[in-house]
Amino acid sequence: MPQTARAAQPGQPILLREKAGSIALLTLNRPAARNSLSEGLIAELHAALDDIRDDKSVRGVVIAANGTVFSAGHDMKELTARRSDADRGRAYFAGIMNACSAMMQAIVHLPKPVVASVQGIATAAGCQLVASCDLAVASEAASFATPGVDIGLFCSTPMVALSRNVPRKQAMEMLLTGEPVPAATARDLGLVNRVVPAGSEREAAIALAQKVALKSAYTVKLGKEAFYRQAEMSLADAYRYAAEVMTENMMARDAEEGIGAFIEKREPKWQDK
Repeated sequence: MPQTARAAQPGQPILLREKAGSIALLTLNRPAARNSLSEGLIAELHAALDDIRDDKSVRGVVIAANGTVFSAGHDMKELTARRSDADRGRAYFAGIMNACSAMMQAIVHLPKPVVASVQGIATAAGCQLVASCDLAVASEAASFATPGVDIGLFCSTPMVALSRNVPRKQAMEMLLTGEPVPAATARDLGLVNRVVPAGSEREAAIALAQKVALKSAYTVKLGKEAFYRQAEMSLADAYRYAAEVMTENMMARDAEEGIGAFIEKREPKWQDK
């Protein structure tokens, strides 16, 4: 079993990739930089998700981080260095924001469950990363914030994911005040699923991913896609679309097998189709 938060050694990769059975563990490994989402780390996360998409040996993903901070968001030193560009950094800033947004959407569009393991502070784009995951397990020591307003930079892109997890008034309070929210409150708001003792969050996240991995991969893929698509529809359109998905699902081999196993009181044998 992969170990909990470790200090990175000089020259180590900024994103570590491991396997825990059928679960891919992606670990942010820039602890000295508070695991800020640099241009390189964003690209590596996106590339890893692309690799995992069609890897049938991977049935779930856990995103974790080494060190005491999950992620402090964008790398402000990296961004500030481009102020000297001829356009004062505008083109670079646009590129980074769009690249980060594409990576977050890759999590949503991945046909496998993605679980965040949050051991410490998750702020700004780090909070966005947690909110973009399908599920999240947090340490009792974790906290969450969108504090961009404190430095004159409203957390507009983190707002997209946050507002799709947290009720409107609470999301606005986080965005307008920048104040941190403790793990227990984050659970009550719907930002995380579970809060566990400090040091056990990574194992708990892997266990949660493994629980989903026992299901039909075809059914999980179909259901995850349908969940996010229907959430953007009107009530009537959502029911119409969901009925189409249910019909397609009923025709699947795994649905036939699963229903048969339920009736016959036996364990199903999934073919993932």
